[in-house]
Amino acid sequence: MKLTNPLLLLAIAVVLAAVGWIATVLTGRYGLATPVLPLTGLLTMGVIVVLTLVLGIRVLRWRSGKKTKVLNPILAAWTLVLAQACAYTGAVLLGWHAGIIIEQLRLWNLRSNHDITWEALAMAGGGLIMVVVGLVVERFCRIPPEDGDAEPGHGVQGKRSKPPAEGEYAYRGD
Repeated sequence: MKLTNPLLLLAIAVVLAAVGWIATVLTGRYGLATPVLPLTGLLTMGVIVVLTLVLGIRVLRWRSGKKTKVLNPILAAWTLVLAQACAYTGAVLLGWHAGIIIEQLRLWNLRSNHDITWEALAMAGGGLIMVVVGLVVERFCRIPPEDGDAEPGHGVQGKRSKPPAEGEYAYRGD
């Protein structure tokens, strides 16, 4: 599995910022409520971030050799998928609410109630935290390449190494 590209996350955030800005302009024009998530969403985001961190630290402890118990490979794969989902979701939330913030700041002096702006700022901050945690935990799940391996399955001088014996496991750094 490839690592998540931070530039792709940035592109997602920029596109969603434009969409969030357009949605905010349109809702304001027609007298509808601003499309910002309520602050209770931060609780859900916090639970996801904590769960991702706990599972990621578990994988990191196993990878660094501090745990002698064998790690369930399915749990490690789920942790990686959760980390990537956390990063992508954070980019979407960050972008959407950044678009709302841009429109709200334009009208900052004209409004007496700034609650929507602070809610959008809090949600964008939560999205940023989700992106950072997702990328960090994703790095926790990488298996380092074996010493001297130029390519997976090849020895130091490019010769094919012997296949693993019965009962051994071969790990790849994909």
